[in-house]
Amino acid sequence: MSHDHDDTSLADLIDLDGDVLHAYWADAMGYVRRAADGDQRRRIVDLGAGTGVGTVRLAHRFAGAEVIAVDASAEMLRRVRAKALDQGLADRVTTLHADLDEDWPVPGPVDLTWASLSLHHLTDPDRVLRDVHAVTRPGGLIAVAEFPVQLRFLGDEAGAALETRLLELVGRHQAERLPELGSDWPARLTAAGFTLLDERTFDLDLAPAPPAAADYAALWFGRVARHADDLAPADAAALAALLDGDGPGSLRRRELRIRGARTVTLARR
Repeated sequence: MSHDHDDTSLADLIDLDGDVLHAYWADAMGYVRRAADGDQRRRIVDLGAGTGVGTVRLAHRFAGAEVIAVDASAEMLRRVRAKALDQGLADRVTTLHADLDEDWPVPGPVDLTWASLSLHHLTDPDRVLRDVHAVTRPGGLIAVAEFPVQLRFLGDEAGAALETRLLELVGRHQAERLPELGSDWPARLTAAGFTLLDERTFDLDLAPAPPAAADYAALWFGRVARHADDLAPADAAALAALLDGDGPGSLRRRELRIRGARTVTLARR
């Protein structure tokens, strides 16, 4: 995988994604659970599980199922295990430390695979999707969650204009580092041998944003700030002001509104 799995700020960002966007996560998991049609799913894989935001929700939604969290980061998987233990799921949640850009790590059969914001990090997602297809039992499902647009946090006119320029910068860097981002995942699932079932876009619009949104936004903009040398001086200064703790122009002192979307594609073997 080509991203910084061991970055603590990324792990914190993933955890806050689950907290701040909890309604999306609940709706997405309900959508996947309904697609299972009440069929007993005995073995579930969370592919590129991160800190286990999806892992524990899958374990709650599919009572009795074993859920395997796969990730390349030992620190991420430590957080998965801590969540599972805290929520009484340690007997059904297991972790597997593996780099999906290497050999496929999970033996079959698998009843359901959940891949949230992970496939676009892979060097060869088509090979991984073929591997998933090979271990999925007939009738088994795969659910791929990706984002068609980046999240936005700033609602005022000046802030929105700044955010547009920052997202353009992020887009340029992502085009270099993550060439699979924005792929036609339905087409790639079909090419891997799956049969498409459905696709749903979950629109996100949280206004006013929940209290944890300021921390979430600060982590997001903090990652953008790594590329501040590529910004115009005025935009670099404005970004620094957003991240200035409790400063007068900081995120903690602004009224935030989270907008964006996540798309979940469902397919069956």
